[in-house]
Amino acid sequence: MIVVQYILPALRGAIAKELIEEHGLRKTEVADMMEVTPAAVTQYLNRSRGDAGSGVLERSSSVISLVSEIASDLAEGQTPPDVLLMKMCRVCYTLRTEGLVCELHREAMPSLNQAKSCACSHAPI
Repeated sequence: MIVVQYILPALRGAIAKELIEEHGLRKTEVADMMEVTPAAVTQYLNRSRGDAGSGVLERSSSVISLVSEIASDLAEGQTPPDVLLMKMCRVCYTLRTEGLVCELHREAMPSLNQAKSCACSHAPI
């Protein structure tokens, strides 16, 4: 639930922003690449979509690097989809191992504040 509700929208937003700001692409081009509507891209840029998890992504330098890498791969258009998917999975894995997903879990489920650790950071992939 946390990944679908918070992480993936924030990741799509970060990638869209990078494609527009760093690679000079238009919203319609980004929408086509990411298989979303131009309206969704606008919402990502305005942070009306994907904002809840964006702070977590921004706290990880590893994730910031991965976002740049994914955006560059998309802009160049040469990277196979399975490689892009693996890099996106690496973002989630990194957030888990750095304990950042646990923060979102604790916000969504206050009862976890009593626990010493969040199970997601220790669960195998």
